[in-house]
Amino acid sequence: MTTLHLTLESRDGRTPVAFDVSDFVIAGWAGRNKEAMEHHIRELEALGVARPAATPTYYRVAAARLTTAGLIEDAGTAGSGEVEALLIAKDGKLYVGVGSDHTDRKVETYGVAVSKQVCDKPVATTVWPFEEVADHWDSLILRSHAVIDGARVLYQEGPISGLLAPEALISGWAAEGALPGGTAMFGGTMPAIGGVRSGTRFEGELEDPVLGRKIAFGYDVKTLPIAG
Repeated sequence: MTTLHLTLESRDGRTPVAFDVSDFVIAGWAGRNKEAMEHHIRELEALGVARPAATPTYYRVAAARLTTAGLIEDAGTAGSGEVEALLIAKDGKLYVGVGSDHTDRKVETYGVAVSKQVCDKPVATTVWPFEEVADHWDSLILRSHAVIDGARVLYQEGPISGLLAPEALISGWAAEGALPGGTAMFGGTMPAIGGVRSGTRFEGELEDPVLGRKIAFGYDVKTLPIAG
């Protein structure tokens, strides 16, 4: 179990909330837009990653991998981020945030599940009540930037409507149709603009154009040398 100390931002204001997370699930290959998902599958195939046997695929990851730190450490230079919506359940309620499924692409070529486990997963320190965005979920926008070769570039951008809706993701994982308390779930990502690349910094955000607000986060990547 890990505890995330976050800020709940709602129409009523901002409140600190501690989320005890005992189960962490990453929903992979979660595209609603099959053409966009196929594009993402092909760009990963180009890196040697095998096609999934089923879509979506639910990967279990240690809850301790979730972090709000502004710096993570990678073994080598094969890691890269992916912006994803975060769903997190507490006391019978669902909350929405944003994070990065930072993944080692070299490890991914021989074991996707293992690659999910070897990297920390940074998340923003702010969440919204799901009920405040449920009626306009498809209007939300995911976006990321990365610092690559010293330049900050737009890395991903698109409406969340390209990904499976939360109800579909949750029902595919939990038979009862509700995310169990203490569970955090990443909801899938979109293709990288210009292809999957590594960088020294990754920034992600979830924008709500209807209510005029945004959740943003960023983290630097420290590369650890690989000996032998």
